[in-house]
Amino acid sequence: MASGRIYVVGIGPGDPDDMTVRAVKTLEKSDIIVGYKTYTDLVRKSFPGKEYYENGMRGEVERCEKCVDYALEGKTVSLICSGDSGVYGMASPLIETALKRNFTDIEVIPGVTAALSGSAVLGAAVSHDFCVISLSDLLTPWEMIEKRLIKAAEGDLCIAIYNPASRNRPDHLKKACSILLSVLSPDTSCGYVRNIGRDGMEKKLCTLAELADEEADMFVTVFIGNSRTRIADDMLITPRGYDI
Repeated sequence: MASGRIYVVGIGPGDPDDMTVRAVKTLEKSDIIVGYKTYTDLVRKSFPGKEYYENGMRGEVERCEKCVDYALEGKTVSLICSGDSGVYGMASPLIETALKRNFTDIEVIPGVTAALSGSAVLGAAVSHDFCVISLSDLLTPWEMIEKRLIKAAEGDLCIAIYNPASRNRPDHLKKACSILLSVLSPDTSCGYVRNIGRDGMEKKLCTLAELADEEADMFVTVFIGNSRTRIADDMLITPRGYDI
């Protein structure tokens, strides 16, 4: 039997309208859709006739192995990720897993990552140079995360923070704010969005000093402005530098 093909697909923030045309076409032609259960639930209504394989948190390697298994059976497989498939997504672990088994028929389909979709909800939060930092220390030592926060602040970059807190690390956002306040003004304009593109979406604008006391979880994306970012008319705006 001829081998199949694996696509790693970024499905965007959750709303089907935010999924790229290329992603939709890829899922339409796939035999099986593989993903974390929260993400398969987001696409199941749009692709009801597909076969699904899903599992829970920390099942990433197993999902990658199953994708290769299905592809070697001749199936067209889509491994889905929230946001973009490469930004804290499954593209790299899938490729690494597949290469160990000498499988190379892989295509990565990009999607709209939370730094972009969340910025749009707030207005124009990352309209100039910015970086993306995850506060999850499951795979990255906290000392490295702290170093990256400090360097980003010293570089006057806007910062999009992923995974700001969870049940097992409820104080990570507070710790990050304390680190940033060692460099940045407490009046730095900030904001966050919860459940981007999904039911219950909400946003809030605040200062960096106020952000430290906000409740966050894995469904929140946080935005720290640079020295020129401002809040105006319920929007977070980072100027590009035009004389306006």
